[in-house]
Amino acid sequence: MRLNGNSGKKIILLRPRGFCAGVVRAIDVVKIALDLYGSPIYVRKEIVHNRHVVNELRDQGAIFVDELHQVPIGSRVIFSAHGVSPAVRQQALERSLKVVDATCPLVTKVHIEAVKFARQNSTILLIGHRDHEEIDGTFGEAPRNTIIVQSEADAEVVQVPDPEKVTFLTQTTLSLDETRGIIQILKRRFPKIAGPRSQDICYATENRQLAVKAVAPLCQLLLVVGSQNSSNSKRLVEVCKKSNVPGYLLDDCSFLKDEWFTGVDTVSVTAGASAPEHLVQELIEALQDRGYSDLEELDIVDEDVRFQLPQELQGGVVRASSILPAV
Repeated sequence: MRLNGNSGKKIILLRPRGFCAGVVRAIDVVKIALDLYGSPIYVRKEIVHNRHVVNELRDQGAIFVDELHQVPIGSRVIFSAHGVSPAVRQQALERSLKVVDATCPLVTKVHIEAVKFARQNSTILLIGHRDHEEIDGTFGEAPRNTIIVQSEADAEVVQVPDPEKVTFLTQTTLSLDETRGIIQILKRRFPKIAGPRSQDICYATENRQLAVKAVAPLCQLLLVVGSQNSSNSKRLVEVCKKSNVPGYLLDDCSFLKDEWFTGVDTVSVTAGASAPEHLVQELIEALQDRGYSDLEELDIVDEDVRFQLPQELQGGVVRASSILPAV
């Protein structure tokens, strides 16, 4: 921990926070593609779930679309960090699109597991949020074998054709505790259920949740920098609230509300895995303007994960590097 200042009101800044390796890679993919090929570069869906990141890349020339039919035939398109289904890849092929795949390697790992389990004729219970793009992509790898399980209630009632052939996979950005509860129910109901060799919830999601759990007894309020459609950011707020500490998700410091701070002497600050560090620093400054002049840093674990760029971009030069911030 590091402490600055000596007033009664304090900020505890969590580390690790903010960009994970998959987000860094995805943002760099867009920037390098713009450098190498120039505009137009199309991006299917938000490259990562953060409004500020998307707007910055749009200003630099990226064109964001919801579906591939909006991309002119023969153009270059980037798939987002959340991954896509085989059906989307087939559509890109039919439209002669030049694809650059920014899917996070940890999401790709789950796709590979889904294909493997499906080839074993196993029913895949896919734990995650039905409306999330990552789940769309994973489900699309084996739709006839896959059933989405969103909650413990779903886990209690889900039916499978053969209880002897059941496996489970998870979205990478879920709550550790909630997912553990769902898996426990599935194991009770299907004693022979199998899962991945290593957990699917990614290292960054886990580390940020562990940091929130560690700080909860030390603060009266948690602020999470992240956009409203960011699954891993939402989970951080939920983890804190389960510790009976109020938590709020905000895109940036302009979303602060006076009523949050009544009776609050210690505020903890973190950021979801797709939130830029400059938004965190702007929030710190806004809190200092509110009288929270002491700054303490809580270090949970060092992160040094890096992912290689897609093959077609290796050797490209980044115009404005998005390397992991030193936080």
